[in-house]
Amino acid sequence: MKKSTGLNGRLKSFGHAFSGLLYFFKRETNAKIHAAAGLLAILFGFFFYIDKFEWFMVLSAISLVLVTEIVNTSIEVLVDLVSPEFNEMAGRVKDLAAASVLFASGFALVIGLVVFLMPLLSALAALL
Repeated sequence: MKKSTGLNGRLKSFGHAFSGLLYFFKRETNAKIHAAAGLLAILFGFFFYIDKFEWFMVLSAISLVLVTEIVNTSIEVLVDLVSPEFNEMAGRVKDLAAASVLFASGFALVIGLVVFLMPLLSALAALL
């Protein structure tokens, strides 16, 4: 198969990337969960008027979680393709990929706590 070059090739590459995103968000429950959590963090950012550095941290954490989840999904699909039967090493590969998402999610949680805990507690105190 001949590889497309030039502008047409770049446009096709974007089409493939968007197709991958569509697959990711349509088929992966965790994608929807992470996207909802990211959207909630963005809404909190607007509600609490976070500063530029806090926006940078929040958006970086959201991006890291989504990127690791996309890579994890890619690895799972590939492992299932090359090793459809149970294989201990294939399972280990999937576990390691999932661990990257767990690590990124933990990092995002810490960022969320650092940025939003005090404003959230202040808002709750004002209501009481």
